[in-house]
Amino acid sequence: MWRKSHALVLNIYTAAKKIRGAEHLSLRSQMIRAMSVPANLVEGVGQRTGPEFGRFIRIAINSANELEYHLVLARDMNALRPNEFASLLSQTIQVRKMLHGLHRSIAARSDKR
Repeated sequence: MWRKSHALVLNIYTAAKKIRGAEHLSLRSQMIRAMSVPANLVEGVGQRTGPEFGRFIRIAINSANELEYHLVLARDMNALRPNEFASLLSQTIQVRKMLHGLHRSIAARSDKR
C-alpha cells in the first residue's frame, strides 16, 4: 500500500515539474501536495488504536480525491498530456481503492473489539 502511494507521488512530482507557466503555479503546488497520501499512512501507523489509524487513512483518501480533481483540471487546462493523465489517474484510483479496503479492514477489527 505504502509503496504504491509512494510511487504515485514520485510520478505526480515528475509530471508536475514538467508543467510550466505562472498560470499553473498553484496547480503544480497542489499536485505536489499528493505526498500527503503516503505521509498520512506513515503517521497513522504510529497511532495507538485502530480508530486513530482509520482517521489518518480517511485523510489520505481525501487527499487522493483532491489529487484526482487536480489531475482532471491539469488535463482540461492542457497542462498534462492525455496519456500522462490516464496513467496518473489510474494510479490514483488504484491507491484510493486500496485505502478504502484498508479503512474497511481497520474499522472491522475495531468493531470486533
